[in-house]
This record gives sequence, C-alpha cells and structure tokens, in this order.
Amino acid sequence: MLERKDEIILRGLKENNLKSIDLNIPKEKIIVFTGLSGSGKSSVVFDTLATESRRQMTLNYPLYVRNQMPRYERPHADLMQNLSPVIVVEQRPIGGNSRSTVGTYMDIDPLIRLLFSRIGQPPIGSANDFSSQSSFGRCPECSGFGEVIAPDVNKLVDFDNSLREYAVKFKPLSPSGWQGNWMMTCGLFDPDKPLKDYSEEDLHLFLYGPPEGERAYAPFHTKNGPHNAEWDGLLPRFTRVYINRDISKLKQISQDDVLAVSTHSLCPTCQGSGLNPKVLECRINGLNIAEYDQLELPEILEELKKIKEPMGESIAKQAIPYIKQLVDMGLGYLSLTRKMGTLSGGEAQRVKIARHLGSSLNNITYIFDEPSAGLHPEEVNMLIQMLKRIKQQHNTVIVIEHNLSVIKVADEIIEMGPGAGVNGGEVVYQGHLQGLKYSPTANALKHKLKINKTTRDSKDYFTIRGAKNNNLKDVHVDIPKEVLVSVCGVSGSGKSSLILEAFKERYPESITVDQGIIGTSNRSTMATYMGIMDDIRAAFAKATKQPIGLFSFNSLGACPVCKGKGVLTPEVAFADPVTIPCEACGGTRYSDEALSYRYQDKNIIEILRLTIDEAADYFTQQKILKRVNTLKNVGLGYLTLGQTTSSLSGGEIQRLKLASQLQKEGQIYLLDEPSLGLHAEDNEKLLEVFQKLVNRGNSVIVIEHNLDFIAASDWIIEMGPGGGKKGGGRIIFEGAPEEMLNAETVTAKWLKDGVRQDLA
Repeated sequence: MLERKDEIILRGLKENNLKSIDLNIPKEKIIVFTGLSGSGKSSVVFDTLATESRRQMTLNYPLYVRNQMPRYERPHADLMQNLSPVIVVEQRPIGGNSRSTVGTYMDIDPLIRLLFSRIGQPPIGSANDFSSQSSFGRCPECSGFGEVIAPDVNKLVDFDNSLREYAVKFKPLSPSGWQGNWMMTCGLFDPDKPLKDYSEEDLHLFLYGPPEGERAYAPFHTKNGPHNAEWDGLLPRFTRVYINRDISKLKQISQDDVLAVSTHSLCPTCQGSGLNPKVLECRINGLNIAEYDQLELPEILEELKKIKEPMGESIAKQAIPYIKQLVDMGLGYLSLTRKMGTLSGGEAQRVKIARHLGSSLNNITYIFDEPSAGLHPEEVNMLIQMLKRIKQQHNTVIVIEHNLSVIKVADEIIEMGPGAGVNGGEVVYQGHLQGLKYSPTANALKHKLKINKTTRDSKDYFTIRGAKNNNLKDVHVDIPKEVLVSVCGVSGSGKSSLILEAFKERYPESITVDQGIIGTSNRSTMATYMGIMDDIRAAFAKATKQPIGLFSFNSLGACPVCKGKGVLTPEVAFADPVTIPCEACGGTRYSDEALSYRYQDKNIIEILRLTIDEAADYFTQQKILKRVNTLKNVGLGYLTLGQTTSSLSGGEIQRLKLASQLQKEGQIYLLDEPSLGLHAEDNEKLLEVFQKLVNRGNSVIVIEHNLDFIAASDWIIEMGPGGGKKGGGRIIFEGAPEEMLNAETVTAKWLKDGVRQDLA
C-alpha cells in the first residue's frame, strides 16, 4: 500500500494573474516562493492559500460571532484541500499610536503591571493603576504623556499675517473653522490687520485673554442672531480644548497636529514615566515599574528570574518567554518603553516575528512575507535558525523571499514567472535547489558580486556636524556629492537616524523615497497615481468636445449599474461575500456613452489596457511620455495604465513610489532600502536607474543591506558597531568598496565572503 503524503493540494488557481495553475505543497517543510516582483507569488500564498484557510476557520464559529469577524470571499480556484490554520507575518509597517511601545505590542506590559499589583511594596491596587492611561495611574502634571506640553506661540501664530490671512496656523482655530470665524466677527480684533501691528493691549488680549478678574465679551454670530460668549485668549483656549483633554476623542484633529504646534519638555513630576508619583513608590527588589521598563531586555529577564514569591513567580514565568523571544531575535538592546514608531524597518520586522513565535501549537502553516527585509546579512542567519525552529515543531513554513541565503536553506523552492504581471502567473520550477537551472532565480544564484573599482570622484561634500538624533553619538560626517553613496550597518545602528533625520534636517530640499505605504484602492490606478490620467482625459475631451468628467469612472463616465466599480457585491447576509463582474459594462467600469468616443483610434478602456511599454510608443505628448518612461526605467513596463494600485506587489509599490519621485527634477535623492521586495534581476535594473541619475549630476544616497548595491557604490558609510543606544550610533567605516575589503567591520566580512565565493 502506497504511503499517503501529507500535502496541501491546490488546483486551478486563477487569482489576479495566475493562469489556472496546480500545486502540491508538502507540509512540515520550509517552502520558499520566489520569482520576479509581480510574478504571482503573493497571489498563490496570500490571496489563495491564506485567504481560504482563514475563510474556512471562521466557518467554525457561530453566525453571531462570524458577523463580528473579517469576511473572506472564496478565492478563484477549482480545488483547495488539506489546508492548515495559518499565521501570517506580513511586510506591512506596524501601526499604532504615539503611545504604542514594544511592551504594549508584545503584550508584556499587562503582565508587568499585574506583577507589581500583586507583589509590589507598598501595595497600590489593581493592575490598571500602574498604567499612565488610567485615571489614578496617570501623572497629574502631564496627563500620562511623560512630557509637559504647552502651546508654542511662534509655531501657532504667524505675526506677519492678519486673522483672515491665516495668522493662526492651527487649522481648527483658523478661518476655515468656526472658532477662527468667531475671532474675526466678535468685534474685539481687526481681522485684516497683521498681528504685528496690533497694539500691545490688543495683542495681549488676543493671545492671553483679559487681565485676571476681568471678562471680555465676544458675541458669537449665527444665522439666528448673536449669542453671548466670552473671549478667553488663544493660548488658554488651545490649552483647555486641545491639551487638557483626551485628544484621541477629537475627530477633526490628531494628537500629532497638536504636538506639532507645541513645546515638549520632560515632566518634572514623573521624570518622563507618565505615572503618578504614588505609583512610582511601589517597588519589586528595589525597582519601581518605570525603572523596570527602562531596563534592556536581558536585564529584565534577570530581574524576573529573581522573583521567588509563588504568585509573582507564576506571573513572571508568563512574561519570560515573550522577552526571551525578542532577545533570541537579536533585539536585546531594546527596552519595553521603546516607541514602535522609532524602530527601524529590520527591528520592526523582527518584533513582529517574535510576537508570533510564543505559541506551542503545531501543524500550523506559518506564512512570512520577505522576513529578511530590512535585515543585515549578519542578521539573516538568525532568521534562518528561527525558521528551522518553527519547522522542527511540526509546522509548515511558507516564505516569499528573494534573499539567496534564505532560498538556499529551503526544503523546496517554487519559482513563479516566467515574467511579471501578464507575463507571469505560472510555476516555472518546483523542487530542490540542485535542480534549479534555467530561471531568473537560477541566474541570480550564479550572479557574481561586482566590486566597483572605478569610483567617481567628488569635489564637494554634504556636511553634518554633531548629529545626536535618537542613538547617534555626536556624529560628524562629510558625504560626497554627485556620487552613489550606500549607508549600511546592522539593524538599529543609526542609518535612518543619520540620513532620514539628521541629513534631512540639514538638507530639507532632499527628495525622500521611504518604506511608508502608499494609499492603495481599487479606484486608484497606475495612470491616476502617476498623474497621467488627467492628461489622457484632457486629450479625449479636446478631441471629442465632451466634458472631461465623461472619461472618468469616478465621475460622469461611470457605468450606471456598478457606479464605476466594475463589479457588484450583492448583499448575502451572513454568507461569504461574493463579487460578481458587472454585466452591464463587462467590468470596464465605463458607461456605453463614454466608450463610444475615441482618441487616436482607441476608446478610453483600450488606452487603459495598454502596457507601460506600449503607452511609450502610443502617446506623443511630452508630459505623458516623461512619466511613462520613468515607469519603464524602474522596470514596470509590463503593467497596464489601468492596473489598480491595490493589486500591486510590495516590490511593485516600492518602484511605483520611486517612479513618482523620479519625475521631479531633484538634486538629492534619499532612498530607504530600495531593494526591498525586489528579485536580484530587478535590482540590476534599479541600480541602472541610480547610475543614470548620478550621471545626470544628482546625488543618490541609499540605506541598504543588499551587497550588490553596496559593492556598486562610489562611497560607503557603515554605522555601528551594534544596534540600539549602547551598541550603535557611530560611523565605523567611510570609503570606497575596494577599501572596505581591507576593513574589519560586520558588512566588510560579508562583502569579503561574497568576493571569495565569486573566486571559488
């Protein structure tokens, strides 16, 4: 009798660009999906396998519970069998407000608070009392922020302008809001006189209100006549309405908007902890909860292991695995109070992975979207050990990855392709590494590291002096102009602090392409994102003498049945959602009238179906051609003008952002890991773009871990030697790639290793 293989069976997959493919994916193995950006990897792994697993998992809950859960539509496939429950670790940046920390994200903070409430001396009360967000626990001086916040009159007010000219720069208090309108019509202030021309008495009344004990009546005019009101002064009003209350409850304004026009200083009452001084009196082994949170993670582990009191020990044992997970991921230099928003890309990725590894469940399918993203080669080995550990616990590990080190440890490789977009969607290869011979990934594995031996000379420099952003240790650096510069170093070493903060502050005219996500929706297309669509609609309107709106599916040209969506989503109550192509427009989104007009022998939908490459030959307008060619230059020629941004892969979005910035005539380009999400073949195209930019007299500075980029640079700056406040923040190397081969740094080690392998 034949032994039955336990494997995931997928048949006739048709999501996005998939061409009705069949796959058998073995369980309890490390499976790496690779291939060019846009080749169909995410369509198989996320849009089919993960979506169907989640859909079937929700079917186990009662209907009233399912109504509160995310709803998943059944993917387009003929058969999907033997799926396991999935845990997905995506590439998306970690969200969270300005109070979100490593401790809150990892759910360690509630355990520490519980620990102090049970065994801390003197006893305080409940665990919630140890939170800066509780009414008892928060510091009375700073309302739990750890900073004393006060309005900054010079940020809030432009004294050269009148009230009508937006002298008040904070939107809710400007003429666009009712409060600004009240200031102009209350009769106390001249709305057309610059504030600098006010008398001393009027200016004091405007900024600070009437003298103590006096009142200033300021009628508030409405359509029903004037209402009695009193003027209390701009700064007191701002403090009362926007600082001395829970800003998160305000709909029109965010906490960040308030902080942007305020000064911040460390709260003297709580010393920045945000906690009530009474809470800080409670201690465990001599430490209060604020001191606990400031410790680096290995130090917290030592403190937790010291606890022998039975109740405390049981709570400590629950927190220890989470902290150990972070330490094992090489993040021991972090503290629990480290704000999530200040983590580098590589650090955030590892925190996210650590959060998912505390489970003792097995027979799970773990899906990782480029887990090596943002990691230095030195850190990738740590990641590989972690993937192996998950597999050893009888789990299936599916990884979408371009990193060759990760690909080499796969039990099975599935390469999608052969091209991208309409040219992809097929399985090019499935099997072991040894059998991979004729494909883009096979070529990448044979790829040789090319050390740049003909570096450009620079006659001028960008200078930074005494930079202390985040963990930078009073850094002085001269960065050569009009060359390709790579800034490297392990995660948390200070690369982003140096370039995206210190450099950007000194040279604000720089054009930055960072890792932030773009607004993607099924109504946003390549043409609209790049600003090409307005010109296309204008060309149609001019040629046909029709209104511009007729050639937009968001306006007059929308199909009357589906309202420009191209699909219908009928109400199916508690059943799985269903999306049906609109029969009236055939999914084109446009009305019959809009499609009846033509420009250069094509109607609007035929133009949107042109690929970027085809559009470059079709259009003659220089403005359109310039933007189309920037998309070609970053390797997106295979996408159509009408492709929705929501259907793009991570690598495609990165290059789309780059293309949108390249159309600007800039002098300085700052790029945060441009190789993120890109196959080695795509990286070569991107490097060509950068070299052309430099040849045209621009300065290009990239933050990168990719050795090909580093080796091809004219100048390298390495930060380090480690990460975090203690280990990083210094420049440990400056020089040309050839000089780095003689250095003794972490990146130099891997560069030498790459050169040695090429010589072998």
